[in-house]
Amino acid sequence: MLREEIKKELISAMKEKNESKTATLRLINAAIKDKDIEARPKGNLNGIDDSAILSLLQSMIKQRKESIEMYKQGNRSDLVEKEQTEIDIIAGFLPKQFSESEMKEKIQAVIAETGASSIKDMGKVMGALKGKYAGQMDFGSASALIKQMLG
Repeated sequence: MLREEIKKELISAMKEKNESKTATLRLINAAIKDKDIEARPKGNLNGIDDSAILSLLQSMIKQRKESIEMYKQGNRSDLVEKEQTEIDIIAGFLPKQFSESEMKEKIQAVIAETGASSIKDMGKVMGALKGKYAGQMDFGSASALIKQMLG
């Protein structure tokens, strides 16, 4: 399970005295615990599953990419490096990402499965993609491709 893998990496990073990796892994664990707490009122007492953790990791990477853009505008190369290091650590827990051509194939298959025919069906397609390919696909790029295919 992904949760255990992250904990093992944290222990390893602490033993190695790798401060940046330790800090990043602690951030990941804290974010997972927050999501676990959010899930409790919905009846999920065991915490979030791996697909939710993968989505969380992707959103953490997205946040850091946005921060990098702002830091670049502010000429803060030191902070750009820090954010990029965090991205590299977080990305280590994600499965291999699909290329654009693989994404197009998967999207076309899901469009056929769901019977989507117009842009109004985009939510159905996105939901199915997130269910099947969490952590393997950049859903921002997928959204643009879906609009292109359905529009």
